[in-house]
Amino acid sequence: MASIQKYETKKGIRWMYVIENGIDPKTGKRQRIPKRGFLREKDAKQAAAEMEYILGKVKLDMKHKITFKELCDEWHSVYKLSGVKNSTLRTRKKEIKHLNKQLGHKKVKEITDKDYQKMLVKLKEGGVLSKGNISNIHSVAKMVFRRARQQKIILDDPTEFAQLPKDIKTVEELENQSIEDKYFEKTELKTFLDTANRNFDHEYFTMFFLLAWTGMRIGELAALKWSDVDFENNSISITKTYYNDKDNTKEFEILTPKTKGSIRVIDIEPEVISILKTHKANQNAVKIAIKDEWFDGNFIFGRMKRTKYYGYPPAVKTIQNRFNTVLKKSGIQKKLTPHSLRHTHTSLLAEAGVDLHRIMARLGHTEDKTTRLVYLHITSDRKKEASKMFGDLMRTV
Repeated sequence: MASIQKYETKKGIRWMYVIENGIDPKTGKRQRIPKRGFLREKDAKQAAAEMEYILGKVKLDMKHKITFKELCDEWHSVYKLSGVKNSTLRTRKKEIKHLNKQLGHKKVKEITDKDYQKMLVKLKEGGVLSKGNISNIHSVAKMVFRRARQQKIILDDPTEFAQLPKDIKTVEELENQSIEDKYFEKTELKTFLDTANRNFDHEYFTMFFLLAWTGMRIGELAALKWSDVDFENNSISITKTYYNDKDNTKEFEILTPKTKGSIRVIDIEPEVISILKTHKANQNAVKIAIKDEWFDGNFIFGRMKRTKYYGYPPAVKTIQNRFNTVLKKSGIQKKLTPHSLRHTHTSLLAEAGVDLHRIMARLGHTEDKTTRLVYLHITSDRKKEASKMFGDLMRTV
């Protein structure tokens, strides 16, 4: 096993690890692999664990005593070496945290099917996690217990026959369920955008106008740079997304989209170009006024108001808060989110006669249940009209 050591430098306390790597057959001397410069002890331990996996040195000698938390740590260290994105690793850590709350203290060999099923029920009863969240947590648990079987810590996997708890809706809830609550009607969208334009900064209006007229995701909007806009050919390139799990303005990441389909070029109308040009002029005026205080990342929605974070892209939470403010002011009585503007774009394209395949391509995905539901809902009357036209034709025969 690696030894973790503390040492002093001119800049303060640092940590290092030393891994014993056997005897060199040529020299007969012990081989050691040291690495210095870690700011925290836990960073040194994590790095040492990763190196030991690379060297094939880790062995779970105390298999009958290992706790679920220890197994999760071991699995995550190996998973980290598989080349997954940092954002995925952070998500997996959050899911492991939920698992450890219920199972972390237990020895892996003692976790039964009943224990695991009970944990899933508790996650559901908490009321905080969505069905999708619980499904993701379950997927991580399956990977962790699969590793336990590979290591011969357990013979039977407690996740194998587990059932994810489902929402049971009453007849009344099913009857009252409305797809319309997922998007703005055309007149409602006009009211919402007019409210943003009249009562708030032009930046708010630009932000929501762009979401409504392009159908892009909020993370894609936050990551947009001026270089993504082709003012001559009236288009916007979507090649990245914004990520910030710490809600720290300066510690954001600009990542590639999760799927290849998300990378696309969206054609835009002259109205969008005009509004973007006005916004760019407003932004340039702020940049000239504050000079060196501006963070020049070339972001379209770099912060412009009185702030120490001029020029930094907005957090997703900031966009959500702005949306809620405008929605409340507009008087529209629907439970909507910024993502509803994406569904609104779907509904209006469908109303304009655009087929589902082209809508999906514009939105940057190959499959989405809500998009399909919105599309089918909007086009249902047109399908009835087609049936009537066919009937009328046949009656003339």
